[in-house]
Amino acid sequence: MTTTSQPTYDELAVMPAYTEQPVPIAFEDVNGHLNVRHYTGIASEGLDEALVELGIPQNWPAAGHACFSAEHHLTYLAELRAGDRLTTRVRLLGRSERAAHVLVYLLDDTHQRLSFVMEEIFLHIDMSSRRTAPWPDDVAAKLDRRIAEDAELPWAAHASGCLALR
Repeated sequence: MTTTSQPTYDELAVMPAYTEQPVPIAFEDVNGHLNVRHYTGIASEGLDEALVELGIPQNWPAAGHACFSAEHHLTYLAELRAGDRLTTRVRLLGRSERAAHVLVYLLDDTHQRLSFVMEEIFLHIDMSSRRTAPWPDDVAAKLDRRIAEDAELPWAAHASGCLALR
């Protein structure tokens, strides 16, 4: 992925915002910017928040279901520093019977730029067997609606090409 292939800050800023927060000083590393593990953690939290409206609550394991990450592709575009305001935006690309493909964007709202892109394949898990299982019908329908809505966004989704649904 190159920076020219990514959506602009303005294109992303109209999407629903998740994980709105400043970068905590404790998340900085010795280089004076957000440590790599926190980019991924914050993006993952944003994805979790976005999934709630699709019928996947944070306490889903208590109901016998879960989402497990299977693959990631991470792209760092601009550093985030302590105090910078950030938000997460989520674009669903597709799903299969047991998996989904998503792009998660971290926006640096202080400097109005895209900072980080996490592309992920995540799986639906039946917690009684801890194995993949088909999406429940209600969740599958909501995923399909959101995928269709996101496909209508006026800018192209640029995936890495190294992740794919099977």
